[in-house]
Amino acid sequence: VQLQAFGGGLVQPPGSLKLSCAASGFALRGYAVGWFRQVPGKEYEFVAAIPRNSDRSLYEDSVKGRFTISRDNTKNTAYLQMNSLRPEDTAVYSCVASNTTILSSLRNRSMYRYWGLGTVVTVSS
Repeated sequence: VQLQAFGGGLVQPPGSLKLSCAASGFALRGYAVGWFRQVPGKEYEFVAAIPRNSDRSLYEDSVKGRFTISRDNTKNTAYLQMNSLRPEDTAVYSCVASNTTILSSLRNRSMYRYWGLGTVVTVSS
């Protein structure tokens, strides 16, 4: 069972990046998917989450209108499209999977069963 995030890199503000989260060993369709980010020395920060049926998504306030979370269950993959990137978006981004059906709980990192290795996003001019 594994989650792997990739697609990070160095980008100038206000550039764009699209992160992917590939699942292996289990069917991602049975799980809500989230993205968290962490800056060294700081706590994990919730970024976005999408439930199993994709009917609604959650976003951290600072990324609303700039980031879009999506999923393609046929590819067992989820995505995070990041536009208008800012230096403060610099972090290690990790994708996570939860079997909870309570949308509001997806902001809580303890609700996630599977954590993947992160990908580094650096926003700098």
